[in-house]
Parts: sequence; structure tokens; C-alpha cells
Amino acid sequence: MMVSQQFSRILCSGVLLFSAHTGYAHTNHEYTNATNYQVSKSWTNLATGQQFIGKSHGEIDVAQDGKFYLSLMSTPESKGGIHIYSAAGERVGEVPNAPDDFHGFVIHQDSNGKEYIYGASLRNKKIIKMTLQGRVVLDVDAVKAIPSQYHSAGKQKLKLTAIDVDGFGDLYVVDGYSLDYIHKFDAKGNYLSTFGGQDSPYKFDNCHKIHIDPRFEPNRLICTDRKNGRLVHMSLDGGLIGTYARDLRRPSAVAFYHDLAAVAEISGRVSLLDKSGKTISTLGTNEVAEEINTNVTTPNMWRNGIFTAPHGITFDNQGNLFVTEWNKWGRIVRFDLTSPERTTKP
Repeated sequence: MMVSQQFSRILCSGVLLFSAHTGYAHTNHEYTNATNYQVSKSWTNLATGQQFIGKSHGEIDVAQDGKFYLSLMSTPESKGGIHIYSAAGERVGEVPNAPDDFHGFVIHQDSNGKEYIYGASLRNKKIIKMTLQGRVVLDVDAVKAIPSQYHSAGKQKLKLTAIDVDGFGDLYVVDGYSLDYIHKFDAKGNYLSTFGGQDSPYKFDNCHKIHIDPRFEPNRLICTDRKNGRLVHMSLDGGLIGTYARDLRRPSAVAFYHDLAAVAEISGRVSLLDKSGKTISTLGTNEVAEEINTNVTTPNMWRNGIFTAPHGITFDNQGNLFVTEWNKWGRIVRFDLTSPERTTKP
């Protein structure tokens, strides 16, 4: 099985391949049917507004050492960039030189065993690869690299919203706030191809984030087609496989753990889906229309375990779930996996 992301370690029961960003794990002997979640008693100051975070309109991911990386945008009150939090939820620093317009980014372990941050620069229209220590090793001007026929008219040529990296090192970048095309690059930043878009057969309408879905062999691409309320599967060469899940509340991002997919829905909910795309559970559902789909719901209106605008999402290697919200003050809500049902494979 090809797993394209971070963790590789040995367990006494067998070999575990684990992806921190996708949250996907596969062992030789057992798997987890992880569906039982409850609001965590940890990280509470980041969920209640007791600790100011900053303008969150980005993503969250976790590195091999258990530290969490959160992308923020600059405001007069706070500095943007990528901020770092410990496994205990304490802010421990930031990544030097990180842009403050990473709407989407991933932490990916390359074939050399080293982790890198891959980011899509929303305002500056760049594709950036950098070390966790802040050294930029790839800087692609997307306006120059992507053929002009895939640009929108006027000054706002591209609005890159997300990126992911497959097991071969190829990059997939989506123009999710403009024409909804997905642009593929090789590991050196050379342009390869473009697919997707708003016309048939894809018919995307705000392809907000793009992810590698590692639960299938070969791996697939999955798009959060937000305004259409669905998730769409494609092959790595752009072939349309079909709608994976529908009737979602404006899906923004996806993370994976074993066969589970967790979907951050900006209309105030997180859905847990099985491998077939069926919703098996929902978390933090907010039915108050004035509180959802907005970044100005104030901390005094936040309720324990209830979402306002989920935007970024990741699992840690224990299957705990971390959700960042689109919010001027910044909010991270943690749900813990409480009673995983373990099933032994023959």
C-alpha cells in the first residue's frame, strides 16, 4: 500500500505506516473503527477564547514530533504566518519566513525522510516548499508557471487555496477561489497538467481544498466542492471517479484516520464518514444561523463543543481530532477518540 505522508515506525504487533496530515494508519494485524468522540478536556483555552490566537483562515497539521502547525493571516492586532503548538496545546513559537497567506498547507515527509511544509500562497500566488525551520527550498510563481488559459480575467488571476503531495512527490494545487482548476506539478516545481474546473464533467463550484485520499490503492484525490455540498474523488492523473459524499454543509477540508474521513463543514459541523462515503456520526452541529458561515462570531458566543465555521482539520497519531475555525480571534476545537473498537484481522 502506498502511503504518501509522515510517520513510519515499528510496533511490536507489526509495521505501522501513519500519515499525520491524513491521519491514516494501517497495521499488519489490526485496524481501528474510530467513531466514538467527545469534546476534549485538553486545549480548552484555545476553544473558549481564553487565549487569543489570531485571524485563522488557514489550515492545521501535525509533525512527526507531535507539534502542531497552524497558519494565520496578519492583522493590525496580530502577526500571521505559521504558529507552532505543543502536543499539550501551548504556543511554542513560529516558523521563520513563513508567508502569512497560507490558506492551505500540508506537512509532508519526502523520500529523504525529512519533513517539509508545502503551502499555497493565496494573495501572492505562489507555491512554497520550506523546512520546518523556515528555509525556503522551492518557490514557484504560479502566475508564470500555470498556462494563461487557466487564469481568470482581470487582476485576480489565480486564488490558490490548497495543496497536497502524492507518494511520488508530485504537487496538486487548486485555484479554489477562482476557476476551480487543479494544477499538477512535479517535485521540482515543473508544471505538468491541469484538470477539473467548472465545466463538465467536474462542475466544481468552489473546490476549496484538495487532499490525497490514502485509503485507496492507488491513492486518490479528493476535492471539497463546497458550494455543491459534496466531496469528489479523482485519480492522480485527474480522471473523474465520481461523487464520494453529498448533502454536506459546505465542506471545507478533510482528514483521514484508518478508514475514517473527517470533514470540516463551514456551516457549523464536522461529519465522520466511512470508506464508502456514508455519514456515520456528526460532531459539534450548530443550528443557529447567525453563528455559522461567518468569521465574526465573538468568543462570548462560543459554546463548548459547538462549531461556528470549521475550516481546517487534522488527526494526531492517537486518532484525536483537531479543528480550526474561520474566525477573527482564532479558535481550535479538540475532540478525543474515547473508545475505539478494535478488530483483529485474520
